[in-house]
Amino acid sequence: LTFIDIPTMVTYEGTTYNVTSIDAMAFHDCTSSSITIPNSIVSIGESAFEDCMSLTSIVIPNSVTSIGEEAFVSCTSLVSVSIGNGVTSIEGMVFEDCTALTTITIPNSVTSIGNGAFSGCKGLTSITIPNSVTSIGSYAFHGCTGLTSITIPNSVTSIESSVFSNCTGLTSITIGNSVTSIGDNAFAECTGLTSITIPNSVTNIGWGAFGGCASLNSVVIGNNNELNIGAYAFNECENLTS
Repeated sequence: LTFIDIPTMVTYEGTTYNVTSIDAMAFHDCTSSSITIPNSIVSIGESAFEDCMSLTSIVIPNSVTSIGEEAFVSCTSLVSVSIGNGVTSIEGMVFEDCTALTTITIPNSVTSIGNGAFSGCKGLTSITIPNSVTSIGSYAFHGCTGLTSITIPNSVTSIESSVFSNCTGLTSITIGNSVTSIGDNAFAECTGLTSITIPNSVTNIGWGAFGGCASLNSVVIGNNNELNIGAYAFNECENLTS
């Protein structure tokens, strides 16, 4: 099948049932290029569309409130995703290794982005993190080599470990004034980064946080007497002059 239209109701042995969920691995390894999710669906299970390598776009309706881990992992032809405003959390590795993904809209309803949620999305060129987001998990954008700029909103208080590591195309980072901690390897190997301003709110810069940022030449560190700079925080920043 090249096109799947998930129904709102199904009839089995004379009884009609409402379709309200897509269970775990329901369409795993499916070869369809187009799948329509109706407004009756409220949950998408773990790995529901994993390895659907022909799927090019997906619209998640407002009725959906939860998307399970790895739901769209390795959908390598997936170019665009629209997430409805019923979703409050993007769970771990949901879009991991969706290498063709260029566009995604994160609604203001989302409060958390899970571990590795967009890890390996090499085609992603830009993403807007709304002010509703309060937490971004480890490795969330690891290896998103197409990203050129990122703004971490004031709603976020902690940048976890390796969140933006190996984002080699990243040239501009804006860190919100509520961030208190930058985790281990958070921006490691961001080789395109030339400057960074660390706000006064930050009290901890983790181990190797900016390690391997070979083009980094300027760092402005906030005036915080309690600031701790971890070991190897700027290791191999060979062009750092200020």
